[in-house]
Amino acid sequence: MIRTGILNPAILSLLARVRHTNTIVIADRGFPFFPMIETVDISLVDDLPTVLQVLRAVLPSHTYGNAFMAEEFLAANDAATVEAYRDTLAGIPLAFEHHENIFKKRVPQAIGLIRTGDTTQYGNIILESA
Repeated sequence: MIRTGILNPAILSLLARVRHTNTIVIADRGFPFFPMIETVDISLVDDLPTVLQVLRAVLPSHTYGNAFMAEEFLAANDAATVEAYRDTLAGIPLAFEHHENIFKKRVPQAIGLIRTGDTTQYGNIILESA
């Protein structure tokens, strides 16, 4: 029996398939469904769990070389929220890109997507394994 770390078997399976330069998406409750990639939906109620909670849980599992977020996140959220994401990703290069034109076009190439109950506007993140 697993006693520490991630307990969800679907998330463990997803993470086990991430290799060099593969990506995973951690998304909010309103993120569109992409039928071509596996989605693990762990949303329960508004803001439970959040993208940041899931991010903090998955970061120890791999070395991540890059992270991508929508540039709209910066305008839609206050400084404390932006800083919380930056702090959580400390040491991982973070690029902000246009939500529709670039960010969402990365999603179909991901190994999978973890959907949360988060309500943070544009709080979705793509992690790229180093």
